[in-house]
Amino acid sequence: MLNRLRQRSQDEGGFTLIELLVVILIIGILAAIAIPSFLNQKSKAQDSAAKSQVTTMQTSIETFATDHNGTYVGATLSELQAIEPTLKDKTTAEAQAPKSLSSEGYELESIATGSKDVFKLKNSKGEITRTCEKSGGGTDGGCPTGTW
Repeated sequence: MLNRLRQRSQDEGGFTLIELLVVILIIGILAAIAIPSFLNQKSKAQDSAAKSQVTTMQTSIETFATDHNGTYVGATLSELQAIEPTLKDKTTAEAQAPKSLSSEGYELESIATGSKDVFKLKNSKGEITRTCEKSGGGTDGGCPTGTW
């Protein structure tokens, strides 16, 4: 009888409980490493969209100035959106109204939807400065310290 049980256990192929637990443990470790990396990519993409939006706003306000004798005074967000309709899109970044408008310069802002990082572009007498203000906490995403 004991011999039959031994033979039956040898005939049955399969994985032991220990082997299954080891595989599950390895998959869990790999997931713990990979998931944070993928989550950070979404933040970087939204920050990149905000940077792109500020650059598009810069092109639009320069077009506005060309049509208004070289001055930026009077440029509004709706007028920039009329020049470039893609500025109306708020899915990944939200354009803000131009600030500090003068005949010699302006300030533009775009806020990344997910991270709430604020990307700014300032033109002062032809000198362009790009800065980023991080919202509280989180990963760096695409908002480096200083200028971008």
